[in-house]
Amino acid sequence: MLKIAVPNKGSLSDSASLMLREAGYRQRTDTRDLTLYDPENDIEFYYLRPRDIAIYVGSGELELGITGRDLLIDSGVTAREVLPLDFGRSTFRFAAPAGKEMQEKDLAGLRIATAYPGLLGRYLSERSIKAEIVSLDGAVESAVALGVADAIADVVSTGGTLRQAGLAVFGAPLLESEAILIEGTKVARNENIETVLRRLNGVVIARQYVLVDYDVANSDLEKACALTPGIESPTISPLQKSEWSAVRAMVKRKEINRILDDLWKVGARGILVTDIHACRL
Repeated sequence: MLKIAVPNKGSLSDSASLMLREAGYRQRTDTRDLTLYDPENDIEFYYLRPRDIAIYVGSGELELGITGRDLLIDSGVTAREVLPLDFGRSTFRFAAPAGKEMQEKDLAGLRIATAYPGLLGRYLSERSIKAEIVSLDGAVESAVALGVADAIADVVSTGGTLRQAGLAVFGAPLLESEAILIEGTKVARNENIETVLRRLNGVVIARQYVLVDYDVANSDLEKACALTPGIESPTISPLQKSEWSAVRAMVKRKEINRILDDLWKVGARGILVTDIHACRL
């Protein structure tokens, strides 16, 4: 039986469970449940604190887990990232009182508050920056105003909370984070694990792409296919009108409206877009 850790709460929890459902796995319906067994796939899911998932997977107690890249690095365990899941994106940034115009080198000798001491310590060590790390469990943005730190290092999504606290980010991001699937370094890959990887990767790709179908005159076919090359190549089928063809291809979702405009300009007609719910590539 395969054992997989899933975030039990926080920003990653609902999205992780939704992705697993889309991949064909059962998920809990009661948020108080700590475990759930999926008999069809012979997998037991464990709902754990996102910060603890890397520790359980790294220790070998669980084979796979979904957590954040920032939490994996901060934990310092030997689990490895095997698949980015394309949700829960954030950046890890330095911030200081607005108007100070600080640079990364100015952190030397200062007190830096963070909820990620492992990640921050590693970053500072790699750059030979000696600073005092003030480890907090939350509300890091208040540390400067309360006088316990001179700057902070924290996960930033929109930056609104920082602005409310009178802080501004500076320097390059320490880390670009997102939800990831992790695996223990001592795990022996088997067919069940490979199936999980294929299914989740199929959901990631399905969310990133759509199917576009259109008709186009053969004289414009080459120009249209250049706009929709697909993954390998587009599917082209003859129509009853001998001088026209039907084309089907996968297109990146974020580019679809521009591509629709361009297809129309080159003469494509009857253009349809369809969502992809799952795929294997």
